[in-house]
Amino acid sequence: MNKIKLFLLYIVFAFANVATAQTKVSGIVLDKSNQPIPFANVVFKGSNTGIVSNEDGRFYLESPNTYTALLVTSAGFSDKEVPLEKAVNYNFKIVLGEAEALNEVVIFTGKTSKKNNPALDILRKIWERKRKNGLYQFNQYQMQKYEKVEFDMNTIDSAFMKNKLFKGMEFVFNHVDTSDVTGKTYLPIFINESVYDVYGDNKLKKVKENLTGNKMSGFNGNQQILSFVKDLYSDYNIYDNHLKFFDKSFTSPLSKTGIDVYNYVLKDSAFVDKKWCYNIVFYPRRKNELTFKGDFWVNDTTFAIKKINMGVTKSANINWVKDIYIEQEFEVENDSVFLLTRDYMMSDFALNKKEKSKGVYGKRTTLYRNHKFNIQKPEKFYKEEVNFIDNAVYERPPEFWEENRFEKLNKDEAGIYKMLDTLQTVKRFKQLYNLVSILGSGYVEFKNFDYGPIFSTFGYNEVEGLRLRVGGRTYFGPNDPWRIQAYTAYGFDDNKFKYGVSGKWMVDKKNRVIISGGNRRDIEQIGASLTTTNDVLGRSFASSALFTTGSNGKLTNINLSNVSIEMEAKKNFIVQAGFSYRTLESASPTFSLDYYTTLPSPANPTGVIQSAVKQSEANIQFEYMPNRKTIGYGVERDLVDSPFSHFFVNFSYGLKGVFDSDFAYEKIQLFYRQPIIIGPLGRTNITIETGKTFGTIPLGLMSVIPGNQTYFTIENTFSNLNFYEFVTDQYTTLQWNHDFGGRLFARIPFMRKLNWREFIGIRAVHGTISDANRAINASGLPYNAPEKVYWEYNAGIGNIFKVFRLDFSWRGNYLDMPDAHKFAIKGSFGFYF
Repeated sequence: MNKIKLFLLYIVFAFANVATAQTKVSGIVLDKSNQPIPFANVVFKGSNTGIVSNEDGRFYLESPNTYTALLVTSAGFSDKEVPLEKAVNYNFKIVLGEAEALNEVVIFTGKTSKKNNPALDILRKIWERKRKNGLYQFNQYQMQKYEKVEFDMNTIDSAFMKNKLFKGMEFVFNHVDTSDVTGKTYLPIFINESVYDVYGDNKLKKVKENLTGNKMSGFNGNQQILSFVKDLYSDYNIYDNHLKFFDKSFTSPLSKTGIDVYNYVLKDSAFVDKKWCYNIVFYPRRKNELTFKGDFWVNDTTFAIKKINMGVTKSANINWVKDIYIEQEFEVENDSVFLLTRDYMMSDFALNKKEKSKGVYGKRTTLYRNHKFNIQKPEKFYKEEVNFIDNAVYERPPEFWEENRFEKLNKDEAGIYKMLDTLQTVKRFKQLYNLVSILGSGYVEFKNFDYGPIFSTFGYNEVEGLRLRVGGRTYFGPNDPWRIQAYTAYGFDDNKFKYGVSGKWMVDKKNRVIISGGNRRDIEQIGASLTTTNDVLGRSFASSALFTTGSNGKLTNINLSNVSIEMEAKKNFIVQAGFSYRTLESASPTFSLDYYTTLPSPANPTGVIQSAVKQSEANIQFEYMPNRKTIGYGVERDLVDSPFSHFFVNFSYGLKGVFDSDFAYEKIQLFYRQPIIIGPLGRTNITIETGKTFGTIPLGLMSVIPGNQTYFTIENTFSNLNFYEFVTDQYTTLQWNHDFGGRLFARIPFMRKLNWREFIGIRAVHGTISDANRAINASGLPYNAPEKVYWEYNAGIGNIFKVFRLDFSWRGNYLDMPDAHKFAIKGSFGFYF
């Protein structure tokens, strides 16, 4: 995930100062042998303000009110009241003694029993009623939603504040505060506020959110920051069996499978807002799994959740995140309806999980109000989407925010806007921001122009030798209605310049009607992908990898021109029609694309051979990506990294004679990818590609099964195949990959601390070639088609040093083919949560 690189900038900063809360306390809960007691309840006496100690028994608690005592409880230990002699109390050591026999309720310690546990009886009633609680009780609902997202630097001492890095930015230290969850000092660096009108229909299973106001400061206008925020804080329902955060599936404490991964303890019962509720504490049965610790209050008649607090355990197999803390509060609309009114989530991002490591808080607060029910909207209402930017939404006056903020900004939040706007005028800060922006986007930003992508600068192949590539794009802002991109490349062995240029113009913002066109003259490894597009500036890693396994000389000189028009007919459904013209000829003396224009015969034993292909082609394609989330309204949008299904269908028509084109044919290609989250077992990705060409075509237009002769994993290729090892005009492939997310290694004691993750997969392809296409082949390349299904399988280990993955793949059959790779090792780099 490239957007995570942007957080390196945040982690560079962090600051400390004194807090403004009235009562603060931190410490550790121990037993009589000085061993930490994890998951103990710590509350201010006489209040509902509390927290659960972490795995090491440590806690931090803060309140704007004044309290004079703590109440500490834990299963199997006597309750203890701790007096607070002053407002700020740090480093308490609280020792609990073993409990005497209890007659009122059965309380369990350690791994709780799955039998005769009153907490589990209550949990089962929650399962029975979960689809009858809250918004599910109504056919339709409406409400207002206010969302505030904030990023803060944390855990920086005074020595760090004096670092020369912050010269000229010292004024920001006037805005530090202290977290009421962790007790760490922090400095806000980004804030975004949004107001929505929300409509839902439980019968149609549709939800629509209309943005009515947005206000942002700190990295203003940065699309990648916004898309990263949206991906981090995707919506979730606490009643669901699994909750998705950071592209990972956590088992909910209210899940039907929770009994297998959580311990539950019935701790207390009391009135909460005039409703009698039970208090249940939960904590993980095993380390390294994606689970939470915390407690919830549940009503005794509706079995609806009144309040829940939970945090991710430190041992959970997740990178770059030290803590995740969630609070949800529900209010009683009437005697039987509990509605979510407040949702708070805080994440602590850091390079490591050490207690004193510096990091970044990401906080989201969501509030709901003005609920209305059973006001039906036509189905068409939910299908209509706003695809263009309404600038008024981003320019609301102060009066709008005074009226529509559900809760006032505190003193520190109110000063963030001015402070951050000032910070962005500081030269040193802009230099740091630009550096990290380059790492995140791959482009160097200038006024109205971006240079890059810098990661494509160097390459190597047997024809060009060392290859140098430079390029750029116009960039006036994230919502540009048009964009021009271009590059040029030079090979130091063939001493030739190559180039590519393309342009896009969105002529209709509402329906996203986009006209595009371009031209590219370059060297390419054709057949590096089965499902092809006419992307003029697409980069082929197969022809520009610095290191390869075996020869990569089967390269082609391509001159491609194309024009197209596309429209987003409905949300995430795109229709495109286009025309392209290309010429293809071999770029290497050791590789041929020759074909017969006249077959050999007794009268002409050698036939007539042609080396170059000239081809005009018209195409129409349909692309549908349900549940895809995008950021921005310009001609190019950023994707939120949430998984979504992807359907693609392309019909192509070879136009013989048009611009002296050589062949007439029809081609159909289908692509389908489906991610599936299988709860605690991780995530599966299934990809199917199939296609067929009707007509007679030469090697340059055939469907080549994509091999991979690099040392790196390339998506939708076969790791044990060489280039051109299989050639087809009709094919079907199936790829299955599964990520266990470290769940298997977590159960092996000596591997838990490594936090490695397990991957397995299978790839298979079946294909054929017509007799007519075999007959015109004059390239000297033997046509081999996988008429008997070719397959290979792989296993991998990821999260090595948090950034590296190794894949081991084995060839399943066709072992006797020339130069067959029976085993391959591929690697890949990436930032993963």
